[in-house]
Amino acid sequence: MKKVLVLPGDGIGPEVVAEAVRVLECLRNESGLAVEFEYGLVGGAAYDVHGQPLPEETLKIAKEADAVLLGAVGGRQWEALPIALRPEKALLGLRAALGVFANLRPAILYPQLAGASTLRPDVVAGLDIMIVRELIGGIYFGEPRGVRTLENGERQGFNTLVYSESEIERVAVRAFEIARDRKGRVCSVDKANVLEATELWREVVTRVGGRYPDVALTHMYVDNAAMQLVRAPKQFDVLVTTNMFGDILSDAAAMLTGSIGMLPSASLNETDRGLYEPIHGSAPDIAGKGVANPLATILSVAMMLRYSLHEPLAAARVEAAVAAVLDRGLRTADIREEGRPVVSTKAMGDAVVAALRASFS
Repeated sequence: MKKVLVLPGDGIGPEVVAEAVRVLECLRNESGLAVEFEYGLVGGAAYDVHGQPLPEETLKIAKEADAVLLGAVGGRQWEALPIALRPEKALLGLRAALGVFANLRPAILYPQLAGASTLRPDVVAGLDIMIVRELIGGIYFGEPRGVRTLENGERQGFNTLVYSESEIERVAVRAFEIARDRKGRVCSVDKANVLEATELWREVVTRVGGRYPDVALTHMYVDNAAMQLVRAPKQFDVLVTTNMFGDILSDAAAMLTGSIGMLPSASLNETDRGLYEPIHGSAPDIAGKGVANPLATILSVAMMLRYSLHEPLAAARVEAAVAAVLDRGLRTADIREEGRPVVSTKAMGDAVVAALRASFS
């Protein structure tokens, strides 16, 4: 029996996670998927109850689980808290504690949504990119960091960008292994002309690439990569990059697909235990209105099935169910198209569950 820790989180998190859990429950009922759920608090919801965004109880269960399903964290009501107590710190803490160093962020444009992208259909049609982001190193975790007062009384903020060879190597290996099962191309994104830490990044990735003669390796500076993502995104297969660069580039890639509400993610450790979440935030402006798109969270469940629960056929069924619903023309507000009906969060979840159930009949 596999154990999944469910962390609904804040904002729209509980709404979209509820629909994703229904998908897993459908698989359990229809195919005997051996999975059980445990629930916990994280982020602002945890702070309101425990006075901290990542309680020890939540962390303990997370370390024992085979996979963690997370909604989103954060909201305006917690923005005035000290940085150490803000909901976002829970996310960084979870990632570090679970050792999930490789963040996989696929950017796939479903053919049915070609018109929803802000780019011309001919530029994005057929888009299928995998961004592999290093997740527990780099400037988000580097020390020293903080705000200090200089001799002249002026305050100065500082952060440290640091990477060790082993940190770079393990995420590079993951990227090359993924590329072997795709189109066989890796583009490593850095800023090696300016930053010594990413000069080392390029050196180590090149060395790892020598062990994969069947995978073509290229390098690109991050500013050029950002431009190329919106100029000619289909040139990319697998992108591997640092924590901060991956954070930024994957959000840019999200809009190529029509909506950030369509993009799932998987964060994996050495043993493929993972943290699964949509890449969008808590969207407090629409929380509680029942209009959020649950598909990114449902597709995160498909990634969970594939990478941590080792159920590739079930993963394919979920992805096919999502495609079938889009074929029917159902759209949430973020992917609305002229002439298409706009459905609620629950109605979209209902449709996916119905399509998934029908695949067993």
